[in-house]
Amino acid sequence: MPLSRIALVLLVGFFTAGRAMAVNESSKQPPNIVFFFADDQTTSTLGCYGNPIVQTPNIDSMARRGVRFENMFVSQAICWVSRTTILSGLVGRSYGTARSPEDARADAVQTLYSDILRQNGYRTGYFGKWHAKMPQGYKQQDHFDEFEAIGRNPYYKRQPDGSLRHETDLIVDRGIEFIQNHPKDKPFALNMWFNACHAEDGDRRPGIGHFPWPESANGMYEDVAIYPPPLNDPAIFEALPEFLKTTINRERFFWRWNTDAKYQTNMRAYFRMVSGIDNAIGRFIDELQKAGLADNTIIVYSADNGYYMGNRGLAGKWSHYEEALRVPLIIMDPRVPKSEQGKVTDALALNVDLPATFLDWSGASIPQRYQGHSLRAVVNGNTPDDWRKETFHEHFAVRNRIPAFEGLRNQQFKYVRYFDHGNHEFLHDLQNDPSELINLAGDPKYAQTLAEMRQRTTQQVAEYGGPLDPLNAKFSASTPPHPVASAAVTVSPGKDGFVNLFNGKNLNGWEGDPKYWSVKDGAITGVTDGSLKMNRFLTWKGSTIQNFDLRVKVKVSAGGNSGLQYRGTSRPDIGLDVVTGYQCDVVADNPNYNGMLYEERGRRILSHTGEKVIVAPNGQPWIVGHFPVKEFEPDQWHDFRVLVQGNHHQHWIDGHPTADLIDLDAAGRSLEGVLAVQVHVGPAMQIQYKDFMIKHLPDELPLKTAEQHQIPADAVGVRPQGRLPKDWKPPVYGQQ
Repeated sequence: MPLSRIALVLLVGFFTAGRAMAVNESSKQPPNIVFFFADDQTTSTLGCYGNPIVQTPNIDSMARRGVRFENMFVSQAICWVSRTTILSGLVGRSYGTARSPEDARADAVQTLYSDILRQNGYRTGYFGKWHAKMPQGYKQQDHFDEFEAIGRNPYYKRQPDGSLRHETDLIVDRGIEFIQNHPKDKPFALNMWFNACHAEDGDRRPGIGHFPWPESANGMYEDVAIYPPPLNDPAIFEALPEFLKTTINRERFFWRWNTDAKYQTNMRAYFRMVSGIDNAIGRFIDELQKAGLADNTIIVYSADNGYYMGNRGLAGKWSHYEEALRVPLIIMDPRVPKSEQGKVTDALALNVDLPATFLDWSGASIPQRYQGHSLRAVVNGNTPDDWRKETFHEHFAVRNRIPAFEGLRNQQFKYVRYFDHGNHEFLHDLQNDPSELINLAGDPKYAQTLAEMRQRTTQQVAEYGGPLDPLNAKFSASTPPHPVASAAVTVSPGKDGFVNLFNGKNLNGWEGDPKYWSVKDGAITGVTDGSLKMNRFLTWKGSTIQNFDLRVKVKVSAGGNSGLQYRGTSRPDIGLDVVTGYQCDVVADNPNYNGMLYEERGRRILSHTGEKVIVAPNGQPWIVGHFPVKEFEPDQWHDFRVLVQGNHHQHWIDGHPTADLIDLDAAGRSLEGVLAVQVHVGPAMQIQYKDFMIKHLPDELPLKTAEQHQIPADAVGVRPQGRLPKDWKPPVYGQQ
């Protein structure tokens, strides 16, 4: 549809940008505009929106001195569409085409709001995440005076001095430099678009891997028990239609939220990301005040889409529920009278309103093609009588894996239809059912409401560009709703059930310090020169592991010491690459340690090689049997196997058993964690791993109990690590 026709389409309640404002805007120079834009953040993760745990004093202060929007939504809950909507002033269906709606047409993004600001005398800056799908050859840097795309992958950027800096802080560093070098006689518009709080999807290590936080938030929330997802009743998930239960919302739930330990770790890390953003904003505001610019600078805070965070048994965003569509919006305009500051508005706002608002503040004319409305009057406490009463929402990105929908939302009802899935309809009464648990689409009492909203949706779709072309590929389910082994939801095992964890070429899929780890002769290779002060680790990023059968070939140099770390815990408080937890030792010079079961920075030696052990409920390991101890030559390849089923651990080298342990210590044991390998303090050494294969076994394997596996009275305690008295004798279980 031509833009001239699209321009005629405006949401309900259009008002002219030139409406008189009851506000003190006496400054001769137009206001500066600062736009902080977060990723994957719903309103429930900020203190000013009622979160009881997360600490966001700077954003909360902005809300107290500005206006907080209670009903701010995105037209489409996915990163690149939301961002392109703000840049272009058009919803996704209007800036794309019916055949390729995700990709912006050249004419739709030829002039961004930043270009119009520049034409009106503004100096513009953009630092951070871009991720807009622009036409081929598009040069985003041409649309800003200063531009630097700063992405994640990884979040921590290596600096010239060798240090690491989080992208959140780098973005604000660039923003501070921008205002420090800004000419006093010119207004500016500065965009700082964060990657946080987006998960590092390719790194599924809980906490520091999946949600890496800025250093300024280190240690926060460590001892806080995070509340469970408010909508975590399994019945809520089971009530969803099948096409929502098998999409990537469910697949990624198993990456992040499906166990309590993973949920707690990831939520703490996510909250640290939020606090890291807040800390960086505080730094910027301090510099703004030092530069004498604060009194004429409007600051806006929002996010590109919401986030499920375990609610409804889902992760991510993408579908029609409030958690995905609702985002924060805080606007602090220091020119607004104090009587209007600190207020909360229930006016319906959309992300497509932001570019119109920026232009209105600048005094520039708002293009007729823009589909949003300036929020300036709302911020000033004069919401127009004809303000919109309904908002349009859709989703069409990644249609072959994410169910596509379109619909409308007002203060009373939300209507959507999933048009690739038999026009499956939802009708929610938001006043009486704010959690959207009841679908009224089939209730005869609401037939008229359903029909009216259906018709208005069809009309809005036509005005915004018309129906999309039919899906040109089969819709693909991403996961079964209840996978047998949650670690395997994203992988395709071979016919034997094993998954290859190492490609033999590079360390893709692994994370560690390249000072110690590389690929040599087709093998993961760890090297130390004897100067190591702390054990260092290389961790697999593919998933956490629960029950599994691990097979790998291992070669260690004479005098070398390493280990296979499993069900481990990342410990960034010690080092970004440090992992604690269970370990199958790899020791070249001591057959009593090679293949034993050790717990790094925990209970330490649980079983020497050749010992069959039961760890009592109090954490004391007792020897209940033996098998022969064999020597395995260094500098030769050996087949290691680790089999873990529930709380039963078994190790083998070249088919010979080296450890067999049942862990009855509920407080000390781990049932899930990361997989890693280690280089050890001590002599110079080289360790190599290849043919790294894992079979993920069912999550719900039964745990062995004390009643089933009683410790004999004559069992002796495992010799602990460290120097012991010469007359030390092992304790006897029956003599306790």
